[in-house]
Amino acid sequence: MTLRCDLIIRDATLIDGTGGPRRRGDIGVTGDRIVVIGDLGAASADREVMAEGRVVAPGFIDAHTHDDQAVLCGPACMLCKTSQGVTTVVVGNCGISLAPVAMSERPPPPLDGVCLPEWWIFDSFAAYAERLEKTPSAVNTFALIGHMSLRVGAMGRDLDRPATDAEAERMRKWLAEALAEGAAGLSTGLFYAPSKHAPTDEVIAVAEALREHKGLYVTHMRDEADGVLDSIEETLRIGQSVGAPVVISHHKCAQPENHGRSKETLPLIERHAMRYPVAFDMYPYTASSTSLGARKPRPDVKVTVATSVPHPEMAGRDLFEVAEEWGVSAEEAAARLMPGGGVFHNMAEEDIRRIMAHPLSMIGSDGGPNAKHPHPRLWGTFPRVLGPYSRDLGLFDLETAVHKMTGRTAAVFGIPDRGVLREGAFADLVLFDAATVRDRATFTEPRQVADGILETWVNGQSVYTHAAGASDTPAGRLLHRQAAA
Repeated sequence: MTLRCDLIIRDATLIDGTGGPRRRGDIGVTGDRIVVIGDLGAASADREVMAEGRVVAPGFIDAHTHDDQAVLCGPACMLCKTSQGVTTVVVGNCGISLAPVAMSERPPPPLDGVCLPEWWIFDSFAAYAERLEKTPSAVNTFALIGHMSLRVGAMGRDLDRPATDAEAERMRKWLAEALAEGAAGLSTGLFYAPSKHAPTDEVIAVAEALREHKGLYVTHMRDEADGVLDSIEETLRIGQSVGAPVVISHHKCAQPENHGRSKETLPLIERHAMRYPVAFDMYPYTASSTSLGARKPRPDVKVTVATSVPHPEMAGRDLFEVAEEWGVSAEEAAARLMPGGGVFHNMAEEDIRRIMAHPLSMIGSDGGPNAKHPHPRLWGTFPRVLGPYSRDLGLFDLETAVHKMTGRTAAVFGIPDRGVLREGAFADLVLFDAATVRDRATFTEPRQVADGILETWVNGQSVYTHAAGASDTPAGRLLHRQAAA
């Protein structure tokens, strides 16, 4: 009997996500799974795609996003990701998650910039998961619970102090309930005002819930600048105290005086990784993006306004030019623009390349989907790694680039049957042209679809083609963590 599939992609260069060598072949999909890989000359399908030697890889897993709200807004809202070949997003990062705390008034920054005030309506993770099931996204969602959200729920606006034992226990209980309902771990954003007064012991007390549920500890560390080494040590202390694998978010060496210090940070992380599970994600840009109030402006760091609630017309403008126009200091201008976000050009290319090339790295965009003038990483991260860094600069081969976006990420987060091309795995796939793939999003024109990403499938369904754009197919699902035995 002739094998028949729903979809066959023929004559593809298959890069399987493991880091192993590419090979030529066909791939057959039925339902939501890859059913066969090899020479499918005798098979037929409802739809056949001729790859003509172009690459088929597992769909990319965005290790660090703030798409908590975007995944609830319909398939078209995820064009910024599906057009990059992203099929799964990790949400709830930097201590900020839409669940499990509902908020009746505007939350403090940076929570109010990551998710708009009217979206803070979910008083449990189960309620968030139910909404996601009713209005599925184009991509899969893997969710963390934010310590900052828990802290605001337990402490109100009285955040400039450590939590009491009772408040920490309330946070721990909420986290435990969310983990039981399908969340995958705890994230922190100890750099930010709502959490910076949380001592290490408070975080450990809350994170105790991870032990029973085998959850992850993911962190925007307390300091990515002068105190970056101490922050790495604190991060590992927290993870080890509760037996949770550690992921360091968007690893960087921020501010000009710390450029080059990845020569110190990476060996330190390596030493920890020899005895404890630790990984990190990063994005391929020398500029960060966060709340305008997160860092004091300084003349040697260019700042572009990404969004401003009181002055939306200033999005895309240079902060120092705005300050001059208003006749005030840059610090006062930033205050006037709040609530708002900015792009901070505070990293060095040498560190970006060193961190990206490191074997422990994964790729995450950390994009801000609600910004009027977003950082280009929202639209360009994954093609930028594949094209300019892998192909053009030769920082690593294409197999390694794909591995950092797929198989490695799935293994670190414990996402079963994703991130690899193999029979029986879910059919999260991307077809791209290795010769032409590249980012087109720039700091001046950030909302640009990449070149060379030809088609993206999620759970066997096409969600994007370069020719037609985003489909309206709600193919995504909520994914759950499977902890290592």
